Amino acid sequence: MVLLTVIGRKLAKPGSEFIFIGPNSNCKDCKVKTICFHLEKGTKYKIINARDVVHDCPQHEDNVVIIEVEEVPREAIIPKKQAMEGTTITFELPKCKERGCLHYQLCFPVGMKSGLKRQVSSVIENVECANGQNRIKVILG
Repeated sequence: MVLLTVIGRKLAKPGSEFIFIGPNSNCKDCKVKTICFHLEKGTKYKIINARDVVHDCPQHEDNVVIIEVEEVPREAIIPKKQAMEGTTITFELPKCKERGCLHYQLCFPVGMKSGLKRQVSSVIENVECANGQNRIKVILG
């Protein structure tokens, strides 16, 4: 499903991806804020198309344009008991401090916080956890 939002004109390149980390508090008086505040926090999006109309924006040096985006599925590592294709899970960050672990970035995906609802699109493989937890790599939609 294609959604509309705004992004800095210099960043509006079709094919580029970004993670929406939430609305900027400086945008509360913006006339086009409703078009970007509806994105889902912690979700990765891909730019499909950029429109030509430019809107004023004090946050972006070259103002903003409206873009068409679609959600991009993301890899993550979750507890094995949640890893069933088609189910919707409540994502929870693990209790882990092993920053040197090969899987750390997938256990703590950028922008994703505990409590986010995500659907398990596919189960990829078992993962050897440095803390001995029973975890598995999945694609979350």
